[in-house]
Amino acid sequence: MQPIPFKGAPGSPYTRKMLALMRYRHIPYRYLVGTHADTLGLPKPAVELLPTFYLPNAAGDIQAVTDSTPLIRRLENDVSGRSVIPKDPLLAFLDALLEDFADEWVTKAMFHYRWNFAPDIEKAGGTLPAHFVGINTPEAQLQALKVQFSQRQISRLPVVGSNPTTAPLIESAYTRLVQLLDVHFREFSFLLGSRPAACDFAMYGQLSQLALVEPTSMALTLHLSPRVVAWVGWMEDLSGWDIASEQKDDGWISAHALPPSLMQLFSELSLGYVPLMIANAKAVFNQSKQVQVQLNEGLWTQATVPYQGKCLRWLREQFSNLGEDEQTQCRAVLTTAGCMALIEEAIEAVSR
Repeated sequence: MQPIPFKGAPGSPYTRKMLALMRYRHIPYRYLVGTHADTLGLPKPAVELLPTFYLPNAAGDIQAVTDSTPLIRRLENDVSGRSVIPKDPLLAFLDALLEDFADEWVTKAMFHYRWNFAPDIEKAGGTLPAHFVGINTPEAQLQALKVQFSQRQISRLPVVGSNPTTAPLIESAYTRLVQLLDVHFREFSFLLGSRPAACDFAMYGQLSQLALVEPTSMALTLHLSPRVVAWVGWMEDLSGWDIASEQKDDGWISAHALPPSLMQLFSELSLGYVPLMIANAKAVFNQSKQVQVQLNEGLWTQATVPYQGKCLRWLREQFSNLGEDEQTQCRAVLTTAGCMALIEEAIEAVSR
């Protein structure tokens, strides 16, 4: 198999998500950073997002492909072995739910900590532009880019939901998440057992920045759980992780007997992620540019995100494709966790 080229940057949590996944799955790749990718004559994506994979379409022509979640599913179909999607359809749905939680909710903490605190702004503004233009860029140009890049990213804080009203909600949610992960990792190596799933790589992607890069959240994470910090470092390269010797359950936990630590994590979804995803989908349907939803800890406001409406539709479609018995079991899990509204609450034509 020829190496798959893809463009990314160390400061992109989704790049880190996919880079770690490629390593674990032993998929040959060519990682393109900075302006190097732009010199190779590769096609441009419709929207510039990282990572960008360059893959053949049905006609064999190379296309620029973004969006890590469908990319993972495509790679599952194209490359055999060391799968990150459980065979059990119910567990696969729960994996997709946790992956979306990391990608669409935990990322708010990543963006918040990166662009709200002076030490973090200084570090991000000073380093991230160099990822794109090259580390040997003249200092004057880097300093100018630092100002421009920082101002642009800080101006986007309200879009992702970070503002003076939501700041304490984001910070308390991140604290709870680290504490819940600490409890879970005392018994399990990964979120769904003794082998990594797609949701592990999604969570790793966000925590690669929160636990190892951003000064404020890095210090907080280390204070709350050195175990979680160690897990993030561990996830970076699992190319040597052996799954051949796993038991007959293939290393996944049983979807029919989820451990308490995992159920507590699903309950966390009900506090912010679930009500926001529903409110956002309704805002998309009503063509509203702003989302407001009352959470247990306070009012959440942010700009409407059409893509997150699609995420909710994809989750609902995956649930509807479950068998009758699997849907019954899934309802029991989601109801206990307080998350069933994500599937049941009426939203006409979600993000269509």
